[in-house]
Amino acid sequence: MARNGDLFDRSGGGKRAAGPKDNSYTAQDIEVLEGLEPVRKRPGMYIGGTDERAMHHLVAEILDNSMDEAVAGHADTIWLEMLPGNYVLIRDNGRGMPVDPHPKFKNKSALEVILTTLHAGGKFNSKVYATSGGLHGVGASVVNALSDDLVVEVARDRQAWTQSFSRGLPVSKLKPAGPAPNRRGTTVTFHPDPEIFGKQLFVPERLYRMVRSKAYLFRGVEIRWKCDKSLLPKSGDIPEEETFHFPGGLKDYVTSEIGQRGTVVPQPFAGEAKGDGSGKVEWAVWWPNDEEGFVRSYCNTVPTSEGGTHESGFRSALVRGLKRYAELTGNRKGSIITADDVIEGSLALVSVFIEQPQFQGQTKEKLVSVEATKIVETIVGDNFEHWLIGDKEAGNVLLEHVVAKAEERLRRRQDREQQRKTATRKLRLPGKLADCSSSASIGTEIFLVEGDSAGGSAKAARNRETQAILPLRGKILNVASASSEKMRENQEIQDLIQALGCGAGANYNDDRLRYERVIIMTDADVDGAHIASLLMTFFYREMPKLIENGHLFLAQPPLYRISKGGRTEYAQDDAQKDELVRTVFNGKADITRFKGLGEMQSVHLRETTMDPSKRVLLKVDVPTAAGSGPDDRREEMRTRTLVEDLMGRKPEKRYAFIQENARLARDLDV
Repeated sequence: MARNGDLFDRSGGGKRAAGPKDNSYTAQDIEVLEGLEPVRKRPGMYIGGTDERAMHHLVAEILDNSMDEAVAGHADTIWLEMLPGNYVLIRDNGRGMPVDPHPKFKNKSALEVILTTLHAGGKFNSKVYATSGGLHGVGASVVNALSDDLVVEVARDRQAWTQSFSRGLPVSKLKPAGPAPNRRGTTVTFHPDPEIFGKQLFVPERLYRMVRSKAYLFRGVEIRWKCDKSLLPKSGDIPEEETFHFPGGLKDYVTSEIGQRGTVVPQPFAGEAKGDGSGKVEWAVWWPNDEEGFVRSYCNTVPTSEGGTHESGFRSALVRGLKRYAELTGNRKGSIITADDVIEGSLALVSVFIEQPQFQGQTKEKLVSVEATKIVETIVGDNFEHWLIGDKEAGNVLLEHVVAKAEERLRRRQDREQQRKTATRKLRLPGKLADCSSSASIGTEIFLVEGDSAGGSAKAARNRETQAILPLRGKILNVASASSEKMRENQEIQDLIQALGCGAGANYNDDRLRYERVIIMTDADVDGAHIASLLMTFFYREMPKLIENGHLFLAQPPLYRISKGGRTEYAQDDAQKDELVRTVFNGKADITRFKGLGEMQSVHLRETTMDPSKRVLLKVDVPTAAGSGPDDRREEMRTRTLVEDLMGRKPEKRYAFIQENARLARDLDV
């Protein structure tokens, strides 16, 4: 039953008169748009709108044609020039548009057909262009349709030709423009039609970035930029002239973007390779420590801002390669990582060259070619695995970095599932914590001690105003070999995180740290050293900024008390004990070996270890790559690898370290 314009009056059931004649719909209402009229009627269908982004897309269409000539091996130089009056000139030294008569249009040259007919071009098969950014055959004609002034100059076969157009129609015939014995290629100069785009002007910064990115995308091309002085911004950021040529391609790009920032691994994973059949892939990815990055993809030098099948293949290749590397190295935590863990926060670029690509929409913002997924996943995946295995030090550090992100993701998810603390909820501190009375963090310190016995001595020896004591039960969990779930369930670690108040992992906030100094105070024996190493591993893995910002220290309690007559001295190890006995006590003295902090009288503990005016503290420091060069990044990697070898899941790594360094051991406490 019809809902609009019902023929029956529902109130009386009788037939209703037909509507007025202007509601009729006949053959006369069918409008046929010829030539390039559809483009001018509906520009949004072809360039995505009439805003500033759409107007700049006109430049991209012409520039892509020149890039296609370069990728096909027929051009090596492209010029782009911004001219006064909102004109843009783009020139290449390629083959030049054909100027001979078109076989289907005897009275028109091929050049005129290209510029005035939709879906006319040489890119519908692979004979002329194996790969190209423009496949619909509408790029140049759309620019012509939306320009009120467009001039094409062609130099080929030692002869120059020129023709002018306006709003999609020729305003002159193709005519000779003189001999060109030493020149070839196509030059397009155009002016966007104000009837379509209003008073909008081309932005030098935007076109400068476009030209620069194109040069990175194809290492075989040189692009020369020029902008009229009157159009340059006052900031001085954009030069009047510049030549872009990047032999390293995408690797050069990520290197320039990283600058002096610290990175997880010293060098980017970058390269290019061809597939077994058709297609070529170039890629570059680097992981900065600050995790401020981007993911960008391209097909045949055209930016695909919405990604697509090639980007999906790239993500799959990276996560597959890292998971396989985790299996190879016996790291079970690799099973929890996802593609987002690997790629988020990185600077990642992937560029694919394939025949007959299929895009979603004329503006080519998303690639939908199914074969691109397999091409990229196979090529990048194989190379990534070789890269990881070829530099295991970098591979281990990267795997550790990504696993940490995965664990943090799982931790956040669990936190969301649990009931959240409200902002007004009173801070809950562990019951074992003997807090200091000072409300400010400046000048305060917390001592992490082993067991209740040591805790009792430390509480009696402390300055209650500025010194807090947190006893820990035995040896805490080794976070380097434990899962994130076990760490969340470990009461000692949760008490420690709660007492410090600054959070852990990605939630760490140095401003919320409740104490200025965090002091590890364990017994001066092998067990105490082991506990200290476990605590340092925890801070290194879960609160690295706490170390970097200079908050972590090691106390130096004595191992021996040496006395004779009315004189007492303390020694931290056997060597110092022997030296004191020989030099201070003349070979004879009463020597007491402390079995632990709990056996020390509070007065002795305060005097030797806790009194700021008498004690000695060792500041814990680690190499960082923040703002440093490759050597510093390599040193940071060595530290990460050493922690993983000594504290990780693999006992064979520790065994190898012991064998290599056993000869250096002295005065073993066994």
